Amino acid sequence: MAIKFAPISIPLSRRLQTASVLLFILLFLVGHVSSWFALVLFALNPFFTPFVILYLFWVFHWDKQTPFNGGRPFRFMRRLAVWRYFRDYFPIALRSDNDNGLDASVPYVFGCHPHGVGSAGAVCNFTTDVTGFDRLFPGVDVRLMTLDVQFDMPIWRDLLMAQGLCSVSKHSCLHCLEHGTSIAIVVGGAAEALDARPGCADLTLASRRGFVKLAMMSGASLVPTFSFGENDIYNQVPNPPGSRLRELQKRFTKTMGFSPPLFHGRGIFNYTFGLMPHRRPVTTIVGKPIAVEKAADPEHLDREEVDRIWNQYVDGLRELFDAHKTEFGFSESDTLNIS
Repeated sequence: MAIKFAPISIPLSRRLQTASVLLFILLFLVGHVSSWFALVLFALNPFFTPFVILYLFWVFHWDKQTPFNGGRPFRFMRRLAVWRYFRDYFPIALRSDNDNGLDASVPYVFGCHPHGVGSAGAVCNFTTDVTGFDRLFPGVDVRLMTLDVQFDMPIWRDLLMAQGLCSVSKHSCLHCLEHGTSIAIVVGGAAEALDARPGCADLTLASRRGFVKLAMMSGASLVPTFSFGENDIYNQVPNPPGSRLRELQKRFTKTMGFSPPLFHGRGIFNYTFGLMPHRRPVTTIVGKPIAVEKAADPEHLDREEVDRIWNQYVDGLRELFDAHKTEFGFSESDTLNIS
């Protein structure tokens, strides 16, 4: 396969866009390890050793529950210049299908679809303001929820919380919603990432009811969102259901909590192969909210009512997809495949 190299004469803005995405990937891949490495380096200096000990005591004792109690976001982090370059690399855009916006006095559970390989759309739209979330939905405070293991690492955990991420545990989600803070959940999770490939509209949703239960327990409204183009930024090694590779990936997911999709994109200096995502547009469209009444007994939810609201949500998600699919490269006959 011939490698197509990038030209030498590339505008500085595009180089900065590439650098911002590369930084994001490197932090995602080695952020956990580099956090401990940095602490060890500081601890080896006698002057910093007491500060490192105090910090670790603070992280694992005084501040241990913060990722489960709304986190510790800093507004300026949502507006850093690096996020503008990250947005423009693809580019990523945010649109609303609801002309009336969202009532800021009501908490929302945003369902993010599809997961893709790295959930670039969800990250850019729900943890930053560079795509206009604050202008489209003024007053709506939102946290993007992620795996608990992300908050086990000193320094890394603080960076995530500063950006507005929290634990996706039940306690954490309910704490946010009951305090008027909206949450965004990539519902398909690790299993859905295994179906992320260009032109694919396969969602892992049939057995996912947890986000509906959260809405019923808190009285939050459900909001479907779909990121068109999310699955197009990477290619993935063929792993059809039933194949040996898919079975190994599913086993790994059950054990570790996340999937290892074998993906590839482009390189830093070439357009043919590498771990950088392709420059393909990602447009996240936010659908109409679905009002959910708070259950009389949150601890004992009616199964039929859970299924009814889930079906209502899926209908809203299908309606959202069908209304915009031809605009983003799908044919009129394409439908969402929900498994």
